[in-house]
Amino acid sequence: QVQLVESGGGLVQPGGSLRLSCAVSGFTSANFAIGWFRLAPGKEREEGISCISGGDGITWYTDSVKGRFTISRDNAENTVYLEMNNLKPEDTAVYSCAAGPDHGPCEVVAYASWGQGTQVTVSA
Repeated sequence: QVQLVESGGGLVQPGGSLRLSCAVSGFTSANFAIGWFRLAPGKEREEGISCISGGDGITWYTDSVKGRFTISRDNAENTVYLEMNNLKPEDTAVYSCAAGPDHGPCEVVAYASWGQGTQVTVSA
């Protein structure tokens, strides 16, 4: 069955870095876009952070993370990464990866298969 498993979250000081991993199994990740979404404390909806298309690796970032976060994928390993640098307290959230239609919008409603999420806390 389709499974996505996130790892790499944790507690980091402002200005620090983390790398999240999304291990995909049960389908060929190269045929789907993979997105990273986050649910911040007190928010009702998840926010699309970054998405990457299947075979050609086209990327999209929300404005608040441009220049700080980098998404990449290793299709041979069926893994997608989110490198997060210069983290800010407002980046604190549960980060989840999900699989969706290739070249589709980086929006929650477009993504059908989700991981359980990993907590990222940015605090001094």
